Amino acid sequence: MDPNDLLSGLVRIYSPSIQERAASEYLVAQMNALGFRAFVDDAGNAVGILGEGARDIVLLGHIDTFHGYIEPRIEDGKLYGRGAVDAKGCLATFVAACARVGACEDVRFIVIGAVEEECSTSKGARYALTQYAPAFCIIGEPSGWDRITLGYKGRVLVDYEIAKSVTHTASGARAAVEDAVAFWNRVATFAAEYNRDKPRVFDQLDASLRALNSDDDGFTDRAKMRVTLRVPTGLTIAAVEKEIAQYVDGANVAFSSEEEPFRAEKNNALVRAFLNAIRDVGGKPAFTLKTGTADMNIVGPAWGCPIVAYGPGDSALDHTPNEHLDLAEYERAIGVLAKVLAVL
Repeated sequence: MDPNDLLSGLVRIYSPSIQERAASEYLVAQMNALGFRAFVDDAGNAVGILGEGARDIVLLGHIDTFHGYIEPRIEDGKLYGRGAVDAKGCLATFVAACARVGACEDVRFIVIGAVEEECSTSKGARYALTQYAPAFCIIGEPSGWDRITLGYKGRVLVDYEIAKSVTHTASGARAAVEDAVAFWNRVATFAAEYNRDKPRVFDQLDASLRALNSDDDGFTDRAKMRVTLRVPTGLTIAAVEKEIAQYVDGANVAFSSEEEPFRAEKNNALVRAFLNAIRDVGGKPAFTLKTGTADMNIVGPAWGCPIVAYGPGDSALDHTPNEHLDLAEYERAIGVLAKVLAVL
């Protein structure tokens, strides 16, 4: 199958988190046609295995997308559509590169289109973690064809809720929503103070207010808030939660979606293979660190093998209405990855 057809077909199937089945079945069918042994596993992941041998190279992408359908189209050599960049372009790159190299006797290429990466449960990656013990792992996330991602910030979600008796607006008592705002201000101040001597964005603690709602029924005044914190290496989730717990002041606070920050090593055979492959096709390789969180945070510490994230596309287009992938870049990424896999 032509790689552009593979990708276009995958992008045409809308697959937001928890609705990935049709996309998984499509990708399994295409991988089987290309000579993989492919199946949908018990988590709903699309899995394709090519080759035999004692060593596994896992190529872990995600088949779910951010919500919001974008009508697919090709315009000026670019494929527009939800997931074109994040991260079906990366997943299709994995399949096409493995197919280009072909089956090997001493290694298995294991391509995984994981489910629920975008909704913080990471169900697919957590299941894959129990099934494989790879020698090398490549995470499918957009880095640009000539860049290699070595790390991601951690994440914790903070859900704040307070309920108190309704008071008259002239009473001078603070309303529930004011308590919530005061809590947010303390969180924001904590982040700003932590970041004061840290000029690099990757080293900073990012606090983001994602939702704030308030209401009353005439008797009870309520406010709810959700805050997302992106946690840098050098700071643990436990330390962040301990600090924030001091700001509660009678409210209820729940922490969830806790993922520790992760940064991979770069002195290993996997990284060297990527650097050489990018140079071989005329690129100038560079490393990048991401301010978001990915499945690398989950499998990287557990598998303990050389790991990077790689894939075509501009990550600034993730989750945007203008999401699109340059097909020429997609082809270059396939070429780079095929060289990497051949060396490994």
